[in-house]
Amino acid sequence: MSNKKLEVLTPENSQIIFIDQQPQMAFGVQSIDRQTLKNNVVGLAKAAKIFNIPATITTVETSSFSGHTYPELLAVFPENDILERTSMNSWDDQNVRDALAKNAANGRKKIVVSGLWTEVCNTTFALSAMHDTDYEIYMVADASGGTSVDAHKYAMDRMVQAGVVPVTWQQVLLEWQRDWARKETYDAVTALVKEHSGAYGMGIDYAVTMVHNGEERVHHGKRIGPNPAK
Repeated sequence: MSNKKLEVLTPENSQIIFIDQQPQMAFGVQSIDRQTLKNNVVGLAKAAKIFNIPATITTVETSSFSGHTYPELLAVFPENDILERTSMNSWDDQNVRDALAKNAANGRKKIVVSGLWTEVCNTTFALSAMHDTDYEIYMVADASGGTSVDAHKYAMDRMVQAGVVPVTWQQVLLEWQRDWARKETYDAVTALVKEHSGAYGMGIDYAVTMVHNGEERVHHGKRIGPNPAK
């Protein structure tokens, strides 16, 4: 019998869910720097947008406790409905299950997950979804966060033991791109990397301006790049 986990993520077999990316939930995160977490979540969202990956955004107790979803995330998906719930487990909500099932009906049974907190909302969703369906769960470890390093780590360990695939946001982005000859997404992917991927993005900037004699840019009236010695 074939092992579905040997299949790479593609723009055709994936969908994504953002679970409770809300400020009050982020306040409790201690497993990752919170600004880094937000950067990674937004970078992942923009990656999904580039490759036309259907996105589900769900929230918990927005008005009474958790606050509104990050505006930077909402700006990536302005057309999306926000699925509000009361349960800590998104799988308990019929609207969430329906949204995922609609996408899965089109062959998108690999669900990429970014959520807060790892040890509660992410874990219960992943275990429940895999228990009840044939969905495959890809948990984005660096676009999720727990209330302590141990809480995040042992939740990830528990999910991996149950069959969840651990990934990172940049890994997902590059798996979707796969081939740099895919020119229709090349410019958007490299722009995203420069904005959200830290040292990797700096390397691309350097290569463009210093190695490949890229176009000159102007900053405060001063020309920068390419290397004038070239």
